[in-house]
Amino acid sequence: MLKIGEFSKLSRVSVRMLRHYDEIGLLRPMRIDRATGYRYYTAEQLPVAGRIAALKEMGFALGEIGGLLAIYDDRAALDRRLAAQEEALCAQAGQIARRLRLLETARDRMRKDEHAMEYNVTLKTLPERKVASVRMTIPCYEQEGLLWDTLMREIAPLRIVPDEPCYCSVTLHDCEYKEHDVDVEAQKTVRGDYPDTAHVHFRTVPAVTFASTTFQGPYDRIDGAMVAVAQWVQDNGFVFDGAAFCIYHVSPHETDDPGEFVTEVCYPVKKAEAGAI
Repeated sequence: MLKIGEFSKLSRVSVRMLRHYDEIGLLRPMRIDRATGYRYYTAEQLPVAGRIAALKEMGFALGEIGGLLAIYDDRAALDRRLAAQEEALCAQAGQIARRLRLLETARDRMRKDEHAMEYNVTLKTLPERKVASVRMTIPCYEQEGLLWDTLMREIAPLRIVPDEPCYCSVTLHDCEYKEHDVDVEAQKTVRGDYPDTAHVHFRTVPAVTFASTTFQGPYDRIDGAMVAVAQWVQDNGFVFDGAAFCIYHVSPHETDDPGEFVTEVCYPVKKAEAGAI
């Protein structure tokens, strides 16, 4: 039998934590001396302590580990739990990577000259055009790729002819920002007539006048672009007049480097009526 201090050294688990494991029923001593209260463990319990430590390193909570120990010899069941944890950690890694990019961008902005960060806003008009369009309610804005995957997959057999210039854009149809279940439409300008598919509709969209600004870099920079457009609209006697959209001049379809993305943020506008400003 091993005293708790000896077991602590061999298992590389602190005495305090071993006592906690005992309290929550995760790893109980083999025997407790009633007279002294000393805890005694066996060498056969060392692998269990090692499994607990390994599962903690994988990010499992202590409340989950007891259940995992119970199925440790069931390889298939254990693998399913490990796969689910891997998927959850990958999602967390994506969130952390995005936060790191935001921090890097913020620090980069502070280091640069103030004027270098200005967004130039201009008033433009897109003429009437024919588009291949997919409009769906998707889980969140970050999953916009679902629209593009659907569009490109369903138009591939049609051998469409892109318009010149070809605009790939996404329109946000909700009247407010939503955290989930967002109404989004992807459009690609085309030439010619084509039959609709299961999700892709070909239609002619009217001309639109809009205020826009273009920026290069990751999509995290879009907030600054939106602020610049909003300020320009307010300062120049315009009001918003329709759903905002973005034109992707250089997108993930052309490059894997977010620093090379070129995005134009567009807000349909019209002149404000006298006295409305």
